[in-house]
Amino acid sequence: MSRIRTVRDNLIGTEDPDDLMIELMDALGSSESSRPDVGKYYIFVYAPKTPNLRYDQNPLVAVTQIFPWGFRGVNFHWNEYRQYTWGEVVGQIYEVFSEELNDIDGIPFQKFRLNN
Repeated sequence: MSRIRTVRDNLIGTEDPDDLMIELMDALGSSESSRPDVGKYYIFVYAPKTPNLRYDQNPLVAVTQIFPWGFRGVNFHWNEYRQYTWGEVVGQIYEVFSEELNDIDGIPFQKFRLNN
């Protein structure tokens, strides 16, 4: 059973991405982690320091590499590889199981921003 299907099924189309992110984190709370594993999927809040960087504040990422400074993975909202540094991950990361990807893909929680 998908832990996030209820969030998807209750969408009305006018939700704020931050509110949806909170609902998702609540639904996935049992899978909080401090470090990701290669080959798994995660959501988290990201706040980069790099100026003039366009970023996704609420990414869904398939992790492909782990480094001492952070990790790299495919951001599903950008549909491209992105890098994430440990110091810019706000709070915990939340694992999304592979069988939940179809459900979470239908939830518009991405939040694209420009870091000023």
